[in-house]
Amino acid sequence: MNSVAVFNQRARSPEQKEKRRRALLEAAETYFLEVGYEACSMAKLAKRAGVVKGTLYLHFKTREELFLTLYEQSLIRWSQVFIDCLSDSMTSKAYAQMLYRTAISDGAFLPLLIRLEHIIEHNVEIPRLIRSKRVFIRQVEAVAVPTSTSLNLSKTQANEVVKTMGVLLIGATRADQGPSLDNEALPEDVQDLIDSFSSEPLFVKNAVRIIEGIRAEAVSII
Repeated sequence: MNSVAVFNQRARSPEQKEKRRRALLEAAETYFLEVGYEACSMAKLAKRAGVVKGTLYLHFKTREELFLTLYEQSLIRWSQVFIDCLSDSMTSKAYAQMLYRTAISDGAFLPLLIRLEHIIEHNVEIPRLIRSKRVFIRQVEAVAVPTSTSLNLSKTQANEVVKTMGVLLIGATRADQGPSLDNEALPEDVQDLIDSFSSEPLFVKNAVRIIEGIRAEAVSII
């Protein structure tokens, strides 16, 4: 059944309401990927989905609550993709590269993660925020288990690695938000400087340092 048919049906049962909610989220993510965070509006989303704006607010109390739900959805989706890519005894560099590339390949995950704490979480009710934090805790724990095996770390160390990688991702990917100079003829020294600040090498280099630092701390304690 397509999304238009779902929207045109009156949602009566819990199953029908959940189906409509999923269809709205699918429409919202498609819209977000097309126009970006700032250009998204509930009124335009409702029009695209073929529902009145009030229908959106039956499921999501604010625009930011909708985006928080999209973030949780993308976090769970990315986590599973990343976990599936992990293998036993990976080098720190291979682990960091895989984490970066899987995060970048999910079009919604990083743009929402970057805006999460500074924008999105500021306009949702506290109970909803608490539920979201618990989703994050569960996903960190889910990723930490195979991370422990892949990097030969304790569960506590792996948990610390996973949480720190999220912070590093936000910082590193902001380095790509300057003006695009891809088609410009730049002096070699300027091009080298720009390349050194592109997000992937910046992320991978510092991720390796963090992973090895966490590993070294455990050795020094012993």
